[in-house]
Amino acid sequence: MPARAARSGSSKAQSGYFSDDSMIRRVMRKRAVGLTYGQRALVIGAVHPLLYVGTAENTQHRTTPYTRLALTGRLFEAVSLGTREEADRAREFTRKRHAPVEGAIPESAGTANPAGTRYSANDPHLMFMTMAFTFDSAEVMHDLLVRRLTPTEREGLYQDYVRWGELFGMPRSAAPYTYREFRDYFDAYLASGEPHLTDEAKLVGSYLMGQRVAHPLPMPAQQALTGFSLLVQGSLPKRIRDMYDLDWGLREEVAFRGLARAVRTAHLSPPLLGNPLEAPMTGPSYPLYKLVTRREQRLIGSGRPSMPGVDPRSLADRLGA
Repeated sequence: MPARAARSGSSKAQSGYFSDDSMIRRVMRKRAVGLTYGQRALVIGAVHPLLYVGTAENTQHRTTPYTRLALTGRLFEAVSLGTREEADRAREFTRKRHAPVEGAIPESAGTANPAGTRYSANDPHLMFMTMAFTFDSAEVMHDLLVRRLTPTEREGLYQDYVRWGELFGMPRSAAPYTYREFRDYFDAYLASGEPHLTDEAKLVGSYLMGQRVAHPLPMPAQQALTGFSLLVQGSLPKRIRDMYDLDWGLREEVAFRGLARAVRTAHLSPPLLGNPLEAPMTGPSYPLYKLVTRREQRLIGSGRPSMPGVDPRSLADRLGA
């Protein structure tokens, strides 16, 4: 009896907030999703000025966006894929970081956000919008790079992400009740006059999409990063690409579609034969962000900028502040 009880307790301690067959785990275990959804969420989420400015004004990684992306990815994966102990550590770390995050945007960021508009990490709507950009990107990249979700799977993934948002402090009432209600709201938001890119958000988003690379990574890591960036750019709504002034024509569209098709095909190997790519294509994605993170840290440590035209000590000169 004691031995069985000990084993049962150990098993419970290792379980997470989501079961292994939950939709959030099934989707986020795919590295094709894990290595692109965060990059996309930051790029598209940057069009929400209160979210972007609130984060930028209170981060230690303002001039190292990939380092920030890796840290965020690690925290998010701890809650969606980790044990309860790992998830609770990530939640507590996030809670402490968010506690002092409040203020006002210093200048106008579109008609919906005049100078002086206040933000707070504890604002339920801003918590929901963080969840919304994250969920939307996970859904879009899975549809694009793995396979299209069924309506039942889509609803399940949405409800898992609502629960994920709650674990980070979002009140349940802040999010639409169903996936359909969410999709109607979110698509209407992106089509409205509210999204706006500040100069800094545009600079950082362009960097994350590979548009501004001062010091490329060694091959083949740079090729992989370029491929991820192409997939992120192609997955964006046309309006968002236009806001970033991305040069997107027939050549880019053909390359994007070909790469996406190749990644999808890699997930469709006959189950009986096995998929030799399955092992590297599944599991947490945070370790693979370390290559770019290390490059940023080396550049900053040597006094060089990771983003072209940006002093590693400040963005003031670049933004004319």
